[in-house]
Amino acid sequence: MRPEIAVLDIQGQYRVYTEFYRANAADKTIILVNGSLATTASFAQTVKNLHPQFNVVLYDQPYAGRSKAHNRHERMLTKEVEGQILLELIEHFAAEHVLSFSWGGAAALQALSQRPRRIEKAVISSFSPVINEPMRDYLERGVDYLGSRDGHRVGDLVNNTIGKHLPSLFKRFNYRHVSSLAEHEYGQMHFHISHVLHGDRQCYLRAARNIQVPVLFINGEWDEYTSANDARLFANHVQQSSFSTIQATGHFLDMEHKAACRDTRQALMGFLKPGQYDNRSRAPHVQEQHVRAL
Repeated sequence: MRPEIAVLDIQGQYRVYTEFYRANAADKTIILVNGSLATTASFAQTVKNLHPQFNVVLYDQPYAGRSKAHNRHERMLTKEVEGQILLELIEHFAAEHVLSFSWGGAAALQALSQRPRRIEKAVISSFSPVINEPMRDYLERGVDYLGSRDGHRVGDLVNNTIGKHLPSLFKRFNYRHVSSLAEHEYGQMHFHISHVLHGDRQCYLRAARNIQVPVLFINGEWDEYTSANDARLFANHVQQSSFSTIQATGHFLDMEHKAACRDTRQALMGFLKPGQYDNRSRAPHVQEQHVRAL
């Protein structure tokens, strides 16, 4: 399963590395949006869960992964800019679905609030509009370590907090990646986190009110940083919202263990292809609540 690789020009300002996993029998395309500090490699399991039922698109933000060599990194990217990049990629690949992970939810919400004409459904995973106490502690320490460009402490922080339920092998990969980023990547993450800590968090709920397509929010039962309960605040703002809690799982969902991978896949397929993956056949590890805001 080899992707078609391209580096795309986005409005003459950014160059974005993309991977397109084509499936000849698929009639829909889904585009995946990375979390912070992540690259296309972090979606390896998710691609397996979705392909070949869907064509799957991955991409690296201009400052990260295989995109960074093609960009000049002269200014920090806001979530609004990341949302615009996503909109451009949706059009280029004619994508009908979006799936975001963690911080990627901020860009996804921004893009979806613009009501892109092609999008039919969206999945927002491991994201919430709330900064609770565990998340605040994580972000404040992150700002400190990123500000001093201390990659080793950033790597330890990720593994000991949001990544604490990952298998040891994945923790080693995480640490190796996070502790050896480029200077501008630490600067970009410092910018993101500072904005989250001190910016207007109501912007996520305002964006949610403009979304007209069905959205599934997926969170892990053990994820105290972007909790399922906090994510359910979106129920009052997204017109067609549904929620899945993946049992015995933390922030990284399908990466954490086999049962979490299975249950995450069932939640995704039950939402994206309900005719083929009936909700009643789902494993008991998935608890779901459907909500339509008034």
